[in-house]
Amino acid sequence: MSSSTAAASIIYLGLDVHKDSVTIAVLPADASAPTRIDKYPNDCAKLRRVFERHAKDGELRACYEASGAGYVLQRAMHGWGYHCDVIAPSLIPTKPGVQRKHDKYDAGQLARLYRAGELTVIRIPSEAEERVRDVVRCRETLQREVVKSRHYILKFLARRSFIYRGGVNWRPAHYTWLRQLTGTTSPLAAEDRLVFGEYFALLEYKLSRRDVLDHHIADLALTPAYAPAVATLQCFRGLQVHSAMVLATELVDWRRFASPRQLMAYLGFVPREHSSGPRERRGSITKAGNSHCRHVLVQAAWAYRLHPKIGPALAVRQRGQSPTVTLHAWKAQQRLYTMYHRLSMRRGPQIAVVAVARELVGYLWAVMRDLDASRETATPVAA
Repeated sequence: MSSSTAAASIIYLGLDVHKDSVTIAVLPADASAPTRIDKYPNDCAKLRRVFERHAKDGELRACYEASGAGYVLQRAMHGWGYHCDVIAPSLIPTKPGVQRKHDKYDAGQLARLYRAGELTVIRIPSEAEERVRDVVRCRETLQREVVKSRHYILKFLARRSFIYRGGVNWRPAHYTWLRQLTGTTSPLAAEDRLVFGEYFALLEYKLSRRDVLDHHIADLALTPAYAPAVATLQCFRGLQVHSAMVLATELVDWRRFASPRQLMAYLGFVPREHSSGPRERRGSITKAGNSHCRHVLVQAAWAYRLHPKIGPALAVRQRGQSPTVTLHAWKAQQRLYTMYHRLSMRRGPQIAVVAVARELVGYLWAVMRDLDASRETATPVAA
């Protein structure tokens, strides 16, 4: 093979990446099967030498599944001058008849499907975007921990027949009642008071850490990178700083979705379907997409069960925003309110609120695509 032919050839690499190892399948563009499949330590210095050897035979195009390994290897390969994509694992085609799975098989399949164009490439966030996104996700983790601690407290007290009857749990009056149970005049036995005190102290610690993150996220929402998107998203009822930051950090560029239905599918809001011939059968939503966005959108959708209005808090969030966006948000309130009550009468509130969340995605997609386009137009191009 001449040097010009070698330079023009393409070599596809399927990488099965784990914490301690990387299995590499080498598939030249004109080969029917991988020419070699080897396992190497997950060490960047050693992997770079491996890629340099293969790069002598042609242009490298590598891919691996998105996983807990993150984007370390992709960024390293990009820095070395090699093309590498990260693949959505839930969208990889599978053969139902194949019942064996191992690293070499996975690497080989990735190389074959990548060459055939059957894999879905995900967007790689920048390191700065990933850091902010992790801050927002950390806050979600703390909120789950808060819920766990609340369950510990309520269940422990229920086993001792201490049940709050003075109103709704976790309101100020309820916290006052709980603090009285930690004092010296508490009706709890000494051992029970010790256990309850630890549970309550753990809850207060988690709440304090969550508050710290809330303040930090609020500061990040005011930075130039996120302020326009967060301000626009908050024009919609049910979306405040935290939920807006979740959407802004998880989706980033809304223009990569050509239609609202693509975004709905990405978020797992489209129904399952198993239709054949004249029979049509649809089920519940797939829940196959980004769970962080889906959660905040469903929580926001509950706000649309209330009669459309611009309350004081929403009026403050909409102040100074584009009239086009606020008009779009008002239309969303009117349509989604009607939609929720129509569906809840027939299918129940849980199904209705998911349908409202899916419809809300369409309204958000419309305004956020325009925002991203206008920001790109306003950004000066470096000479």
